Amino acid sequence: MPAVWLVAATVLLFAVPLGGLWWVARRSRGRAAAGAVTGPFEEIWHPAAHRTRIEIQVQDERVIPNPQPGDPPR
Repeated sequence: MPAVWLVAATVLLFAVPLGGLWWVARRSRGRAAAGAVTGPFEEIWHPAAHRTRIEIQVQDERVIPNPQPGDPPR
């Protein structure tokens, strides 16, 4: 019987943190704070998504200049 408890404790040791990370990632999807929490894990396991997130952040930080009098409409 102690072996069953050891196996259950080992599974919980890994399942709880991974489940928590999954929950945080799903909850914060599309929010700016998501990169701070899930960014390092995304960089390790899915580098293409990490590069895409960086590109989206760069585009979000761009400033569009205000139109000047006499500029043609866009």
